[in-house]
Amino acid sequence: MKISLLEPIGLTFDEIEELAKEIRSLGAEFTYYDTKTTDPAELIRRSEGQDAVMIANNPYPDEVVRALPDLKMIAVAFTGIDHVGLEACREKGIMVLNCAGYSTVSVAEEVIGLTLAVYRKLLEGDSAVRGGKTSAGLTGLEIAGKTVGILGCGTIGIQTGKLFKAFGAEVLAYARHERPEWKEEGFIPASVEEILEKCDIISINMPNNASTKGFFGREQINAMKPGSILINCARGPIVDNEALAEALNAGRIAGAGIDVFDMEPPIPADYPLVSAKNTVLMPHVGFLTKEAMVRRGIIEFSNVASWIKGSPENVCSF
Repeated sequence: MKISLLEPIGLTFDEIEELAKEIRSLGAEFTYYDTKTTDPAELIRRSEGQDAVMIANNPYPDEVVRALPDLKMIAVAFTGIDHVGLEACREKGIMVLNCAGYSTVSVAEEVIGLTLAVYRKLLEGDSAVRGGKTSAGLTGLEIAGKTVGILGCGTIGIQTGKLFKAFGAEVLAYARHERPEWKEEGFIPASVEEILEKCDIISINMPNNASTKGFFGREQINAMKPGSILINCARGPIVDNEALAEALNAGRIAGAGIDVFDMEPPIPADYPLVSAKNTVLMPHVGFLTKEAMVRRGIIEFSNVASWIKGSPENVCSF
């Protein structure tokens, strides 16, 4: 049994070695690469002869999967698996496992952080101090008393809503299926239309798939409550960022906090949101805390061990 971790997952070499002890004890030959690559040829080279590979959030496309006759399983150190060549995996019967839940707290906290950055003009304040300026023009807003809409109120959305509730906000929740936790947390079930009409803050917390790509388009953006803000720490393709930039520049909405785009950073200088008004942009770091990296490492290696034992966990595609 040969298994390779194809890229870093935010842990030290010693931490990786400690986590790898169990799969080695099960008879696996484990290889670790400490550099990232998105080159298909290099991915194929690193994956050749492996029964299973472990990846993070870099693309692992269909062409790579199809070039590997020995591959049986892909363990993804991430929640989303939309960067994996799932068509080829289904063709070849390759199992895909994910690390659901590892970043729930970190992503929810970043939603709050971006909301505060927009509401309290944190970047502008920092710039003012460094530039020898005063507080002029830096009057902010409070989360307390606002109405927050969670679009995609699953595990991360629920954690996000709980944090907003702690600030004193009312939370409206939307998902394809209501969850019992909503009632327990005091969330109000709502339609997309109700959230657009009533909410001062809208947080996107959906996965990226065929049904959610472009879900929050020009029509939804233009229907947002005047003076509201949009926070997206989920996936870039869910939101029409060109339409979002237009709405921001026209003053139809008051601001946006964005961690995800149509591509992975670096983001081109001419990307619409880069020059949009009242935006706080982050380079896809919602998941990136030390605590989350440790959690996902534990889940990732546990997933591999369970698969070797014949009782795989966190199966997303097969």
